[in-house]
Amino acid sequence: MSRISIVVPVYYNSDTLMLLYEDMKSKILSELGDYEIVFVDDGSLDNSWEIMNEIREMDENVKCVKLSRNFGEHAALLAGLSECTGDCAVTKQADLQEDSEIILRMYDSWKKGNKVVLAVRSERDENAVKKFFASLYYKIIHRLVQDKMPEGGCDCYLIDRQVIKVLELLDEKNSSLTLQVLWAGFQTEHIYFHRRDREIGKSRWTLAKKVKLAMDSMMSFSYFPIRFMSTVGVLFAVFALIMAVEVIVEKFTVGTPILGWASLMCIVLFGFGLLMLMMGILGEYVWRALDASRNRPPFLIDEVKGSAKEQNEQKQ
Repeated sequence: MSRISIVVPVYYNSDTLMLLYEDMKSKILSELGDYEIVFVDDGSLDNSWEIMNEIREMDENVKCVKLSRNFGEHAALLAGLSECTGDCAVTKQADLQEDSEIILRMYDSWKKGNKVVLAVRSERDENAVKKFFASLYYKIIHRLVQDKMPEGGCDCYLIDRQVIKVLELLDEKNSSLTLQVLWAGFQTEHIYFHRRDREIGKSRWTLAKKVKLAMDSMMSFSYFPIRFMSTVGVLFAVFALIMAVEVIVEKFTVGTPILGWASLMCIVLFGFGLLMLMMGILGEYVWRALDASRNRPPFLIDEVKGSAKEQNEQKQ
């Protein structure tokens, strides 16, 4: 009989964890058969760890993983996948915005032979600003980075054990786990769902984290930033050459004096600003290369409770 692992990254989710478990227990756990829930505490400073262990005491199929500090959702999910024991694993957010029953549909799709099942948003109940920027991000990723990314975006996905081994082999930092899954190229199916608005708790998904995700996604999977720099450089060089030729021709044919100190300074300042932008993009690539060369692990596990080893020791 196959086993499914449900990996839940936890970061300041003390107010929703018990509700999440009760929701899964009432809707899907009895129908999954052999299951495992892996909660990963990503450096929360509230009482999320205590509540996770309360759930573990209620259900022997729950495993709690505590990271040494906050490493980010990418690392938390990777840590959960490295600790899970299922034949397949599905990621689940702890904010109650996605219906737990979608896991059953994804599990059925996996049983049919699909090694990757994406939960794609068909609708969102969030405000117009969030919808706009989320839609913009996924459209950019779809067109410039990975054409397999659904334009509606996906919050969670189910992956086969074979895909989990690939992700552990990649062991990348400053990247997007979803894009890594899509990059692997295994047989994929889309399952559509209605994403609800968050009603409990406060989102820790800040603007800075969103910008970092966009940069990581672009620089880890696309040559677009480098090609953009080259294209802009060529266009400016051609424009400068045309303007220089025009000024010289006008000087010798019409006699127009070469003036325009203010306009010249504007062009120089704009050029320097553009140059600094280009250097910043190159700096992002250099920093990522340096960070990868250090060979530091993407996460550090502080404590694991509910593992098979611990259960065997308790039985003895």
